[in-house]
Amino acid sequence: MSADLVTELRNIPILADLPDDELRWLADHSEVLVIEAGEVWVREGEPANWMSIYLEGETDGRRESLGPDAPVYTARAGQITGMLPFSRLTHFTITARAVTRTRIARISKDLFPEMLHRIPALGPKLVGILSDRVREVTKQDLAREKLASLGKLSAGLAHELNNPAAAASRASSMLRAVVEKRERANAQLDQENISTEARALLRTIESKAVEVQAQVKPKNPLELNDRKEELQSWLESHGVEDGWEVAPVLAEADAKIEHLERLSEKYSGPLMGPAIRRIGAMLEISRLLADIEHSTCRISDLVKAIKEYSFMDEAQRQEVDVAKGIESTLTMLSHKLKHGITIVRNYDPNLPRVPSYGSELNQVWTNLIDNAADAMKGEGELRIRTMREGDDVLVEFVDNGPGIPAEIQTRIFDPFFTTKPMGEGTGLGLDTVYRIVRNHRGNVTFVSRPGNTCFRVRLPIRNTRI
Repeated sequence: MSADLVTELRNIPILADLPDDELRWLADHSEVLVIEAGEVWVREGEPANWMSIYLEGETDGRRESLGPDAPVYTARAGQITGMLPFSRLTHFTITARAVTRTRIARISKDLFPEMLHRIPALGPKLVGILSDRVREVTKQDLAREKLASLGKLSAGLAHELNNPAAAASRASSMLRAVVEKRERANAQLDQENISTEARALLRTIESKAVEVQAQVKPKNPLELNDRKEELQSWLESHGVEDGWEVAPVLAEADAKIEHLERLSEKYSGPLMGPAIRRIGAMLEISRLLADIEHSTCRISDLVKAIKEYSFMDEAQRQEVDVAKGIESTLTMLSHKLKHGITIVRNYDPNLPRVPSYGSELNQVWTNLIDNAADAMKGEGELRIRTMREGDDVLVEFVDNGPGIPAEIQTRIFDPFFTTKPMGEGTGLGLDTVYRIVRNHRGNVTFVSRPGNTCFRVRLPIRNTRI
């Protein structure tokens, strides 16, 4: 058996150049396991006590605690995995199942010191595997966190974009009906053979009414209702048909009885009704155009925020305006903040730009702001401050939520640690913040007590190493 296993071990790429006596030592100290297809051979949370050499077959591993969307880690014939020398792994982080019939030679970690002594060349090889594994896991974890953030942002953006888009659609539909109403009023005026001078005066009155409408401050509902009823009563008493339909528009435009009295002197008898309806239609058209303009501007602002947030069409590394990045992030998260969270800004106007990967920094701001909003349960105050501190830019996020319990404060930057219910948190947000900030040669710290949690991010102003 030992001789056969030596031959199999020599087929493992990383072991192929080892002498026979070293391979024989591995074979003599290995336990060979056979796992049938579908069988679980490693469970998440079990002690990581051995190194595994895959002789044949394939297994898939998944962090089942993260749910069905967790990334899959595949190991197959020719690979070495499991507990490796110099690894800080204490318990397996995945549950692994055999995809096909699989044979594995495993070596207890208790034998690692002797193994490295007898096979010195194996140490650097296994360190290389460990480094590659850390890089791959980190890359998958970051990708998963980005996807999770993108999912939350896209849901919020869909809602934010839908509101102005729906408003613009409603306004454009109503605009068609109001234009038709104005055309009917014009036709009635034509039937009465209105003079050129009277028509010109009507245009002047319309222009003035539209100008006043644009400057009127909103009235409270009771005052507006009283004004509407007063105008409606006057219109009905002067024989204006559908006065109930025109009165609300006139009330919102701050029309008064004396205005109607003066108008009736110019357009008496059968001219009064169509003249009033035409003015009312013009006011409605102006209001609807303003609604469409406001809605489309809101959509344009959101698209601009998306481009700024993602640094679309820009080089990956650039000099970043930190406050601008925070503002675009606040816009992206506005669906989560606007119903109960007050944002207090204190930006240093002379803050120097920071050399960085802008989209990554925005991921930092996203996680810190999103966590603060969750901590405050959608109601509270978030204070954001930027300032220069020596050769660093300092960014502070301070919320008045319940604070981080003292017993977990040492763990909040740990990968996969989360206080949120299953399915609501990945445990990667603050780990991502820590990794990105460290990658920018900065640091992130926090202090927390009930009613005051402050995260501080420091980034070097001159940084040629990213």
